[in-house]
Amino acid sequence: MTDTPIRLVDYLPPSHLVDSVALTFRLHPQATRVLSQVCLRPNPARPGRHDLRLDGEALRLIGAAVDGVPIAAMPDETGLTLPASSLPDGPFTFTAEVEIAPEANTALEGLYMSRGMYCTQCEAEGFRKITFYPDRPDVMAPFRVRIESDLPVLLSNGNEVANGPGWAEWHDPWPKPAYLFALVAGDLVAHSAGFTTMSGRDVALNIWVRPGDEARCGYAMDSLIRSMKWDEDVYGREYDLDVFNIVAVDDFNMGAMENKGLNIFNSKYVLALPETATDDDFARIEAIIAHEYFHNWTGNRITCRDWFQLCLKEGLTVFRDQQFSSDMRSAAVKRIEDVLTLRARQFREDDGPLAHPVRPEEYIEINNFYTATVYEKGAELIGMLKRLVGDKGYAKALDLYFRRHDGQAATIEDWLAVFEDATGRDLSRFKLWYSEAGTPRLKVTDDFRDGRFSLHVEQVNLPTPGQPDKHPKVIPIAVGLLNPNGDEVVPTTVLELTETRQSFHFDGLAARPVPSILRGFSAPVVLERATTPEERAFLLAHDTDPFNKWEAGRALAKEVLARMVTDGAQPGPDWLDALARVALDEALDPAFRALALRLPGEDDMAQTLHAAGHVPDPDRIHAARQRMAAALAERLDPALPGLIDALAEPGPFTPEARAAGRRALRLAALGLMTRRDGGARAAAVFRAANNMTEEVGALSCLLDVGRGQEELALFESRWGRDRLVMDKWFTLQILHAAPAEAAAKVDRLTAHPDFDWKNPNRFRAVIGALSANHAGFHHASGAGYRVLADWLIRLDPLNPQTAARMSTAFETRARYDADRQALMADQLDRILAAPALSRDLAEMAGRMRRG
Repeated sequence: MTDTPIRLVDYLPPSHLVDSVALTFRLHPQATRVLSQVCLRPNPARPGRHDLRLDGEALRLIGAAVDGVPIAAMPDETGLTLPASSLPDGPFTFTAEVEIAPEANTALEGLYMSRGMYCTQCEAEGFRKITFYPDRPDVMAPFRVRIESDLPVLLSNGNEVANGPGWAEWHDPWPKPAYLFALVAGDLVAHSAGFTTMSGRDVALNIWVRPGDEARCGYAMDSLIRSMKWDEDVYGREYDLDVFNIVAVDDFNMGAMENKGLNIFNSKYVLALPETATDDDFARIEAIIAHEYFHNWTGNRITCRDWFQLCLKEGLTVFRDQQFSSDMRSAAVKRIEDVLTLRARQFREDDGPLAHPVRPEEYIEINNFYTATVYEKGAELIGMLKRLVGDKGYAKALDLYFRRHDGQAATIEDWLAVFEDATGRDLSRFKLWYSEAGTPRLKVTDDFRDGRFSLHVEQVNLPTPGQPDKHPKVIPIAVGLLNPNGDEVVPTTVLELTETRQSFHFDGLAARPVPSILRGFSAPVVLERATTPEERAFLLAHDTDPFNKWEAGRALAKEVLARMVTDGAQPGPDWLDALARVALDEALDPAFRALALRLPGEDDMAQTLHAAGHVPDPDRIHAARQRMAAALAERLDPALPGLIDALAEPGPFTPEARAAGRRALRLAALGLMTRRDGGARAAAVFRAANNMTEEVGALSCLLDVGRGQEELALFESRWGRDRLVMDKWFTLQILHAAPAEAAAKVDRLTAHPDFDWKNPNRFRAVIGALSANHAGFHHASGAGYRVLADWLIRLDPLNPQTAARMSTAFETRARYDADRQALMADQLDRILAAPALSRDLAEMAGRMRRG
């Protein structure tokens, strides 16, 4: 395969359009036959006669014809070319029969098998591993599919239109690109329900699982029904088929896939009972179910013209699922969690060799651009647009978007034009957010004279790979002002920064206010402003904006922790007392209090220290964070037993947000108490737990202080046959391993008989957990780097996508000291020298090695 980059500037419309597709699958594990009938016509947007290029990989061609006349063309490594001279001037039908081997498809892309079940994953370019086809998003057509197999359940996109012994036919009337094609066949049972749309149509809802799992689908079904109702109420979007099917699959590279009418999910994001799933699991199930359902309009009915426009569907749909979760749960807590994810994943991406724009200009392997920048930063751009045009302007623009582009493959230009037409705003400058990589820095100073308070803001846009020069961006800065007594004197006001430097003024003030800047995290930027611990503590106590209230406490904690790392300082009473007041304030949401007690992560601190000009030492960061936790535990010690008792749920488990917040705070308190009592209370909570949240939470507390081996054995004996629960067992041991022991722990656990390295969930549970153990992965011996490289080299020939995504653990190489940089470079060189290295992993390792 060629490694020549594919570039946005080279885009050309397809040479031919597809009017309809008919597929027949004769399923067999080693020799599935796929018969295709594709009705095509020349594209009027590409005048003249053109060759027809059909994508196809790893296909054994049995025969092909044009309008019934056999063709002699031979496929190459990536497809089949039909010369223009051999094609009719008008519409024609291409037919083909190919053979594929689903059982041998370990890459889990195209048609593959998972424990006896056939399933597909076609985004981004998996359909070309099923049959010859113009596999690009701007080629859309209705599909009719016949499946022949003796398996009892045969599913595809759309509505089932016929069936009989050993076969079923499905028809999807809505034109779709091939990446949305789906097929599932297996021994499955359905958890079923129904939904009546706002226009009165009845929709059958089914969640298909393996026999025995149907009792674990209730929360996923409830989430689906709430998602459908919410999309009608908030966006006016109604479901458009007679049935909506979800299938839970054990072997899946991603979280889920939005195939039209047949969503395929990683089983960990469907199956849940209080005994087997944590509160975090329930929240992720709710969010991912919503995300994939919302794609029905933002991704399926309106798709992206080409893969450079991936953020068009993903950024918008992430924003929509964030809105949904905010409405279902605590909006303030949800916003904080989203920003934590953004900073941990996307800011890190922007700060290293993998930085790229929300809409990339080029790629080698599109699978490598399913990134935090495209998804999470893409969602932040939608949020900024909404803030700039207001709620009414946003609603008007979205209504126009759905009317104008339904059934089309659209671009970012189309998206921004809708906002301009609906609101009258010029968004040409805002478009820079889509084309330039990097996280802007806002440097803020202030002064107060004669009743006027002024904010002076400078934006700094640093160079990123391939983009040395940047332009000023449009940045909405939400600001509020508080009087010295804590009263809010100026409510939230959105300032629009459009130049490199601007000043903003507030007049008529009786006293110098305390500014609350970037409320609600109104833009994905880094705020740099000299402040004092006293001001941070003041905002933590008095800010009326929940995000900035939390942000003040977190910034204060990071300042304290940074001094502990660099100077060996100890946490002072100001921070400890301020945090204790929040932790014990019963007027605050328990979930918010739990977040306030969560100390900055070690990777977060490494990023913060690096940005401040320090070379982060993972060992010193780990030790300082342990001392900080011990100091906080000592400060709260008298209150911890009572807090733990008061937050115990008297009734049965419920996954709703209020109860989940209480459990989160209870476990935060238990973690601190474990540092004081050695684990006696945590051991008791573990044994008494009637839900997985407290069972895993208590076990984590014990492992964090070097205890819990007896509890680990009990957990394994209890849950050894549950693959999803055992993923947690593997992960906990790596996350809580002492830094010097983390790599050796991976070696021991990968020798465990239940370690299935070919299953992406289990691989991530162990190898992915290693990179999340910051001090362990970056141990000075380099053992963490070696272990990761060993497993990436082993996995890559079987599953390139998972190997490439896991390799991003090396993206922060430039942060660290010369010895660690050299050790990581050695492992990247080993990866790059591996025989038959995939394009996926080669691209990622090469970019990180060069960076």
